[in-house]
Amino acid sequence: MLIYTLRRIAIMIPIIFLVSVVVFFLAQSMPGDALSGRIDPLNTDPEYIEDMREELGYNEPIYVQYLDWIGGFLQGDFGQSFVHKMPASELIMSRIPNTILLAVVAMVITYIVSFLMGRYAGRHPHTLGDYGVQVLNYLALAMPSFVAALMLIYFVSFQLGWLPATGSIGSGLDPGSWAYIVSKVEHAILPSLCLGLLPIASYTQFLRNDMIESAQKDFVRTARAKGTPDRQIYNKHILRNSVIPIVTLLGFDLASIIGGSVIIETIFTYPGVGQLFVDSINNRDYTVVMAITLLLSVMTLIGNLIADIFYALIDPRIRLD
Repeated sequence: MLIYTLRRIAIMIPIIFLVSVVVFFLAQSMPGDALSGRIDPLNTDPEYIEDMREELGYNEPIYVQYLDWIGGFLQGDFGQSFVHKMPASELIMSRIPNTILLAVVAMVITYIVSFLMGRYAGRHPHTLGDYGVQVLNYLALAMPSFVAALMLIYFVSFQLGWLPATGSIGSGLDPGSWAYIVSKVEHAILPSLCLGLLPIASYTQFLRNDMIESAQKDFVRTARAKGTPDRQIYNKHILRNSVIPIVTLLGFDLASIIGGSVIIETIFTYPGVGQLFVDSINNRDYTVVMAITLLLSVMTLIGNLIADIFYALIDPRIRLD
């Protein structure tokens, strides 16, 4: 396991390097920059703008700019946000806790709901309950996340008033208090549910189909022939084998949830990394855009590595060489 982990980390290094090159040159090819995005040319001295470009290194050769940027990134220096007048690392770190909370709540909702629904549908195939689960799955698969977000905001927040529709925390609450924690979780439920809607439908359908297929295999027939109770057969043999492939998607879950937060956080005005990413693009704050993109890529690679490790831990028959 240790050798495999070290090997995967070694493979990640050139991948991260290639991603950094693509991210940097894509950002450089975009029109304008942070200065042209924030300063009105009619009211600003051109000499001042040129001095600022020189000071920030915008006039250097592009390979020099890349080496300066990636060298600083490796040292934890993501550059300076021109819009927010602060280091990009501090700006991103101030938003990461909200996005992490969103991702954690979304993954908890995804795995609990899909496990319960998939287990029920796989345990009782071709029944009325099974057909109801499949109808819900198809609706979730066909509905875009932003449509689901608007519907949840309208019905759950405006009509029923159960959960807040915007922000990440209520006003007038002391940080660290119980009311503060409850408010943070309440503000994360609706956007997390939107982020987990597609994975819930996919995993429920996958678990149902795999359980039905596994119930027809030889080892299940053998267990039944030995007189093993059906509950034990489904819980110990069928369900365990059917859950293993879902665990391998953990890394993709992490990437899709954080990537999807770009849209969801904007709709719910949730102050996380996704909303910061959109705002930085609109403001042409490309230093922040490049830092967030590269961080998401690194998190995706780490998520895939964790998924492979979990894969081996859940199924002892699997050995990672």
